Amino acid sequence: MGKRYDQLQPDQIAFIGEQHLFFTATAAPGARVNLSPKGMDSLRILSPNRILWLNLTGSGNETAAHLQLDPRMTLMWCSFTTRPLILRTYGTARAVHHGDPDWATLASELPDQPGARQIVDMTIDLVQSSCGFAVPFMDFRDERPVLKTWAEGKGPDGLRAYWDEKNRQTIDGLPTGIEANL
Repeated sequence: MGKRYDQLQPDQIAFIGEQHLFFTATAAPGARVNLSPKGMDSLRILSPNRILWLNLTGSGNETAAHLQLDPRMTLMWCSFTTRPLILRTYGTARAVHHGDPDWATLASELPDQPGARQIVDMTIDLVQSSCGFAVPFMDFRDERPVLKTWAEGKGPDGLRAYWDEKNRQTIDGLPTGIEANL
Protein backbone atom coordinates (compact mmCIF):
# COMPACT_ATOMS: atom_id res chain seq x y z
CA MET A 1 0.00 0.00 0.00
CA GLY A 2 1.33 3.44 -0.92
CA LYS A 3 2.20 6.00 1.72
CA ARG A 4 1.72 9.76 1.54
CA TYR A 5 3.85 12.55 2.96
CA ASP A 6 3.61 16.33 2.87
CA GLN A 7 7.32 16.62 2.04
CA LEU A 8 10.30 14.51 1.04
CA GLN A 9 11.73 12.39 3.84
CA PRO A 10 15.51 12.00 4.33
CA ASP A 11 15.51 8.42 3.00
CA GLN A 12 13.53 9.55 -0.06
CA ILE A 13 16.01 12.35 -0.74
CA ALA A 14 18.83 9.78 -0.57
CA PHE A 15 16.88 7.49 -2.93
CA ILE A 16 16.44 10.29 -5.48
CA GLY A 17 20.16 11.03 -5.30
CA GLU A 18 20.92 7.42 -6.28
CA GLN A 19 18.72 7.44 -9.39
CA HIS A 20 20.04 8.08 -12.90
CA LEU A 21 16.60 8.63 -14.41
CA PHE A 22 13.38 10.43 -13.50
CA PHE A 23 10.15 11.17 -15.33
CA THR A 24 8.20 14.43 -15.60
CA ALA A 25 4.49 14.78 -16.35
CA THR A 26 2.47 17.90 -17.17
CA ALA A 27 -0.80 18.70 -18.93
CA ALA A 28 -2.36 21.90 -20.19
CA PRO A 29 -6.13 22.29 -20.64
CA GLY A 30 -7.19 20.65 -23.90
CA ALA A 31 -3.65 19.54 -24.73
CA ARG A 32 -1.98 16.17 -24.75
CA VAL A 33 -0.47 14.92 -21.49
CA ASN A 34 3.32 15.13 -21.64
CA LEU A 35 5.46 12.45 -20.01
CA SER A 36 9.23 12.73 -20.40
CA PRO A 37 12.30 10.84 -19.17
CA LYS A 38 15.13 12.99 -17.79
CA GLY A 39 18.70 12.29 -16.74
CA MET A 40 22.23 13.72 -17.10
CA ASP A 41 22.69 15.01 -13.54
CA SER A 42 20.07 17.70 -14.09
CA LEU A 43 18.12 17.70 -10.79
CA ARG A 44 18.73 19.26 -7.38
CA ILE A 45 16.66 19.12 -4.19
CA LEU A 46 16.76 22.53 -2.53
CA SER A 47 14.54 21.56 0.42
CA PRO A 48 12.06 18.81 1.32
CA ASN A 49 9.42 20.79 -0.60
CA ARG A 50 11.42 22.24 -3.49
CA ILE A 51 13.14 20.68 -6.50
CA LEU A 52 14.95 22.29 -9.44
CA TRP A 53 15.73 20.53 -12.68
CA LEU A 54 17.44 21.69 -15.80
CA ASN A 55 15.32 21.34 -18.92
CA LEU A 56 17.84 20.58 -21.64
CA THR A 57 17.24 21.22 -25.34
CA GLY A 58 15.20 18.53 -27.04
CA SER A 59 12.96 18.02 -30.01
CA GLY A 60 9.93 19.31 -28.11
CA ASN A 61 9.29 21.86 -25.37
CA GLU A 62 5.97 20.72 -23.95
CA THR A 63 6.74 21.25 -20.26
CA ALA A 64 7.44 24.98 -20.54
CA ALA A 65 4.18 25.63 -22.40
CA HIS A 66 2.07 23.46 -20.11
CA LEU A 67 3.37 25.14 -16.97
CA GLN A 68 2.33 28.57 -18.32
CA LEU A 69 -1.28 27.38 -18.56
CA ASP A 70 -1.49 24.89 -15.69
CA PRO A 71 1.38 24.73 -13.20
CA ARG A 72 0.65 21.19 -11.99
CA MET A 73 3.57 18.77 -12.29
CA THR A 74 4.42 15.26 -11.22
CA LEU A 75 7.95 13.85 -11.00
CA MET A 76 8.52 10.10 -10.66
CA TRP A 77 11.50 7.89 -9.86
CA CYS A 78 11.52 4.11 -9.79
CA SER A 79 14.17 1.75 -8.58
CA PHE A 80 15.58 -0.72 -11.07
CA THR A 81 17.99 -2.14 -8.47
CA THR A 82 17.56 -4.12 -5.26
CA ARG A 83 15.15 -1.88 -3.32
CA PRO A 84 11.72 -1.95 -5.00
CA LEU A 85 10.25 1.55 -4.82
CA ILE A 86 8.28 4.03 -6.90
CA LEU A 87 8.37 7.61 -5.64
CA ARG A 88 6.25 10.47 -6.94
CA THR A 89 6.26 14.16 -6.05
CA TYR A 90 3.20 16.24 -6.87
CA GLY A 91 3.06 20.00 -6.89
CA THR A 92 3.23 23.14 -8.94
CA ALA A 93 6.10 24.42 -11.01
CA ARG A 94 7.23 27.21 -13.25
CA ALA A 95 9.63 27.34 -16.17
CA VAL A 96 12.41 29.89 -15.71
CA HIS A 97 13.93 31.15 -18.96
CA HIS A 98 17.40 32.58 -19.59
CA GLY A 99 16.06 36.14 -19.65
CA ASP A 100 14.17 35.84 -16.35
CA PRO A 101 15.57 37.78 -13.37
CA ASP A 102 16.18 34.69 -11.22
CA TRP A 103 17.88 32.57 -13.91
CA ALA A 104 21.43 33.21 -12.64
CA THR A 105 20.57 32.46 -9.01
CA LEU A 106 18.78 29.21 -9.84
CA ALA A 107 21.38 28.17 -12.44
CA SER A 108 24.08 28.42 -9.77
CA GLU A 109 22.35 25.51 -7.97
CA LEU A 110 22.60 23.24 -11.03
CA PRO A 111 25.45 21.78 -13.07
CA ASP A 112 26.53 23.74 -16.13
CA GLN A 113 25.11 21.67 -19.00
CA PRO A 114 25.32 22.66 -22.67
CA GLY A 115 21.88 23.17 -24.17
CA ALA A 116 20.23 24.33 -20.93
CA ARG A 117 16.91 25.68 -22.16
CA GLN A 118 14.88 26.33 -19.00
CA ILE A 119 15.04 25.64 -15.29
CA VAL A 120 11.94 24.08 -13.79
CA ASP A 121 11.31 25.19 -10.21
CA MET A 122 8.85 22.86 -8.46
CA THR A 123 7.11 23.30 -5.11
CA ILE A 124 6.01 19.94 -3.69
CA ASP A 125 2.68 19.58 -1.90
CA LEU A 126 2.45 15.76 -1.82
CA VAL A 127 4.94 12.88 -1.90
CA GLN A 128 3.72 9.34 -2.52
CA SER A 129 5.67 6.11 -2.30
CA SER A 130 4.54 2.74 -3.59
CA CYS A 131 6.04 -0.72 -3.74
CA GLY A 132 7.53 -1.02 -7.21
CA PHE A 133 7.36 -4.82 -7.00
CA ALA A 134 6.61 -5.12 -10.74
CA VAL A 135 9.46 -2.84 -11.91
CA PRO A 136 12.14 -5.00 -13.59
CA PHE A 137 15.78 -5.15 -12.56
CA MET A 138 17.97 -3.15 -14.91
CA ASP A 139 21.62 -2.15 -14.76
CA PHE A 140 22.90 1.37 -15.38
CA ARG A 141 25.74 1.36 -17.88
CA ASP A 142 26.54 5.01 -18.53
CA GLU A 143 25.11 8.40 -19.51
CA ARG A 144 24.61 8.90 -23.23
CA PRO A 145 27.03 11.58 -24.51
CA VAL A 146 24.92 12.36 -27.59
CA LEU A 147 22.89 15.36 -26.31
CA LYS A 148 25.92 17.04 -24.74
CA THR A 149 28.04 16.55 -27.87
CA TRP A 150 25.19 17.76 -30.10
CA ALA A 151 24.59 20.91 -27.98
CA GLU A 152 28.31 21.74 -27.80
CA GLY A 153 28.53 21.36 -31.59
CA LYS A 154 25.61 23.73 -32.12
CA GLY A 155 27.08 26.44 -29.91
CA PRO A 156 24.99 29.29 -28.45
CA ASP A 157 23.89 30.72 -31.82
CA GLY A 158 23.02 27.31 -33.22
CA LEU A 159 20.99 26.45 -30.12
CA ARG A 160 19.03 29.69 -30.37
CA ALA A 161 18.29 28.94 -34.03
CA TYR A 162 17.17 25.43 -33.09
CA TRP A 163 14.91 26.80 -30.32
CA ASP A 164 13.44 29.25 -32.82
CA GLU A 165 12.73 26.50 -35.33
CA LYS A 166 11.71 23.59 -33.08
CA ASN A 167 10.89 24.81 -29.57
CA ARG A 168 8.54 27.83 -29.92
CA GLN A 169 5.35 25.75 -29.95
CA THR A 170 4.18 22.44 -28.55
CA ILE A 171 2.77 19.62 -30.66
CA ASP A 172 -0.64 21.17 -29.89
CA GLY A 173 0.47 24.64 -31.06
CA LEU A 174 0.80 26.20 -27.60
CA PRO A 175 3.49 28.87 -27.15
CA THR A 176 6.40 27.77 -24.97
CA GLY A 177 7.69 31.20 -23.94
CA ILE A 178 11.15 30.52 -25.32
CA GLU A 179 10.94 33.64 -27.47
CA ALA A 180 12.57 35.59 -24.63
CA ASN A 181 15.76 33.64 -25.29
CA LEU A 182 16.02 34.55 -28.97
